[in-house]
Amino acid sequence: MSRSRLLVFLLLLLGRPMAALIAEDYQPKIAGPSKEGELAIQGFKIPEGMQGKLVAAEPDLANPVAFCIDAQGRFYICETFRQKKGVEDNRGHMNWLHDDLAAQTVEDRLAFFRKHLKAKVEDYAKEQDRIRLLTDTDGDGTIDQATIFADGFNNILDGTGAGVLAYRGNVYYTCIPDLWLLNDKDNDGKAEAKKSLAYGFGVRVAFRGHDMHGLTIGPDGRLYFSIGDRGLNVTTKEGKQLLYPDTGVVLRCELDGSNLEVFASGLRNPQELAFDDAGNLFTGDNNSD
Repeated sequence: MSRSRLLVFLLLLLGRPMAALIAEDYQPKIAGPSKEGELAIQGFKIPEGMQGKLVAAEPDLANPVAFCIDAQGRFYICETFRQKKGVEDNRGHMNWLHDDLAAQTVEDRLAFFRKHLKAKVEDYAKEQDRIRLLTDTDGDGTIDQATIFADGFNNILDGTGAGVLAYRGNVYYTCIPDLWLLNDKDNDGKAEAKKSLAYGFGVRVAFRGHDMHGLTIGPDGRLYFSIGDRGLNVTTKEGKQLLYPDTGVVLRCELDGSNLEVFASGLRNPQELAFDDAGNLFTGDNNSD
């Protein structure tokens, strides 16, 4: 390989019951192959010494929100099909506003969904968020295998699934209202085990995109992640209540979900997290909406 660095682009060419990990009958509508990605790259300004290459596009992935790469070079992609179909924005439902601002738990949110939507609330369980696994099996730099790692995230309160991290054989997934731990025990590319490490995130509808994200491992070996001002009301494994219904926060916990605590608060919509060499934590607080 040449010394020039490769800039990899993943492009999108458009736009409390436990469900099955792989919902074989769920077939969302996904656009077919096109040249849009290749054409878009031609308009990119690539820094000198770097290259731009299309790695994956429809139909191998759709509606990507976040991704990570594991130790084997495989891509885990958070896909969402629940936008405006379960994942809402209170600006589009102003008659919900008082109930939304009053909500203190995710159960409160479910209650006012049922109050305002009546039987139609069940429509919020039709579409799913999921994790797609993309693999370059022949090492040519292009994805040639796309499978579903885990899906069935379609409870009425679910979404957006906006963060994923593969670490030491485990896959962590932030999908309101849960922090999930997923395991592929037989290494077949599909998660057989699914466990909620913490529940109670997203007490508000608020603005779409003010979700859970930013999964990373800190210098202390703990799991860090963020949530926007959709807020949280979580009871930890140790019985401590974390009540932050009106603000975005950064949280951390042990890899098994224990010792969950708020690391920073008073934010609006913290997104990804990054540590510098001195252990200082940085985040981008998205306030453009």
